[in-house]
Amino acid sequence: MALEARVLGAGRSVLRLPLDLAALHRKLGVGEHIRIQLSPRPSRAWCAQRARDLMVGAGFQLQGRCTFRNECATMTVERIQSLSDSVGAGMQVLIVGLNPSPYSADSGIPYGRPGNRFWPAALASGLVSTDRDVDHALSSHHLGFTDLVRRTTKRADEVSQGEFEAGFGRVSRLIEWLKPGIVCFVGLSAWRSVMNRKAVPGLQAELIGRSQVYVMPHTSGLNAHCRLEDLTGHLVKVKKLARNKADR
Repeated sequence: MALEARVLGAGRSVLRLPLDLAALHRKLGVGEHIRIQLSPRPSRAWCAQRARDLMVGAGFQLQGRCTFRNECATMTVERIQSLSDSVGAGMQVLIVGLNPSPYSADSGIPYGRPGNRFWPAALASGLVSTDRDVDHALSSHHLGFTDLVRRTTKRADEVSQGEFEAGFGRVSRLIEWLKPGIVCFVGLSAWRSVMNRKAVPGLQAELIGRSQVYVMPHTSGLNAHCRLEDLTGHLVKVKKLARNKADR
């Protein structure tokens, strides 16, 4: 029997769809299939590619084609073990990771594993004021989260180069659409694999759209080359760059 389509958007701005899809992702179980119709208010930002990108970013895997008719995108998807993008209008900083760990995917918190130093560094830098709360980070500090690849693995080296390249395409389109002032890639390996093999931590020469790019070491506790103080220092620089961009 055909699945009845769940309608999201209902004539509202497409900018609201990422959070609507994230809420839906939280309600469904891993492996659950659902048919979704996205019908936001028509705009230049709304197209079939955006619909597919939003679905992937929300932690869903497409099952077949996306049908785009009369400004409505309809597709059948599977809810996978993953995180959802936490992004929206007015975002000043976008944190881009490699891909979710099983712990992060199950908890719904990026960098959520005990021992990962992202949140302690983010708190110490003043980038956030509430620990492990992506909703508060976005609404109160204009800080968003995504990953290059939404497929969950135990180790980043289980992700192929092709997946990183496809993910970089999706993330680049997200950045060009939402225009955060600063994009911070957490982990040198991903940026080196898709953009500049000789990149070092810090502000990069390359832009994505009009957004500046900052690259910092991975915050995993397994990264013994970086202390918490070093990671905090990187996020202090990210916050300063975002503030300077917003003041222009």
